[in-house]
Amino acid sequence: MHNWLFGIRSRPFFVFVLVFVLLSVLVQTKITQEFDRTTVLYFQSIGGNHNLDLTMWLITELGDVRWLVLVSMVILIIRRTRRIGLVMLLCLVAGTIGSGYIKGYLIEQPRPELEFLGRELPYDLAQDTFVLGTNGSFPSGHATRAAVIALLGGYAFSNRFPRGRYLIWIFPILESLSRVYVLQHYPMDVIGGSVFGTVLAAIVGNKLKLNKIFDKSKT
Repeated sequence: MHNWLFGIRSRPFFVFVLVFVLLSVLVQTKITQEFDRTTVLYFQSIGGNHNLDLTMWLITELGDVRWLVLVSMVILIIRRTRRIGLVMLLCLVAGTIGSGYIKGYLIEQPRPELEFLGRELPYDLAQDTFVLGTNGSFPSGHATRAAVIALLGGYAFSNRFPRGRYLIWIFPILESLSRVYVLQHYPMDVIGGSVFGTVLAAIVGNKLKLNKIFDKSKT
């Protein structure tokens, strides 16, 4: 599990950064535009199932920055989990601002301009681009934060639940799927956000020596 946290001179860092740069280039040059649009058109066509629409709305709301920051602050307050809470809080804030800056000032891919044809949702869908006053699409801030939660949460619980630590990755998968389902993002946006969040959480966790939570548990 310790290899989940890597530094900027490691091979995983190089691979993840290369993948993110490649995704960014593909999106910026519109090579993936047809694939993205075809996918969101499909999801628009299947909207209308009452239970599925509501479930996807709930999942996408769970990735809102306000809820996840609140959770990390609660973890931060508890003495035994203070280190993981601190790393999580820093990554969530940095991921939200970082993804907002990239989507607003570097990639500048507009969000899908399609009407959601499913049931009327309880209230408007959350967007995190208010951070920098932009409305870009790549990378997805929700997918970024979900990846942060999965990597740090899976790492923190790896000793106590060694066989189930990978199950937490269901969260970013569902979060990414929900963002496309409700027509807030393209597939490439959520893939890019997941990669960005993974790199950010791994580097910050390594830098702040998150592995010390295991040393404390042995004493």
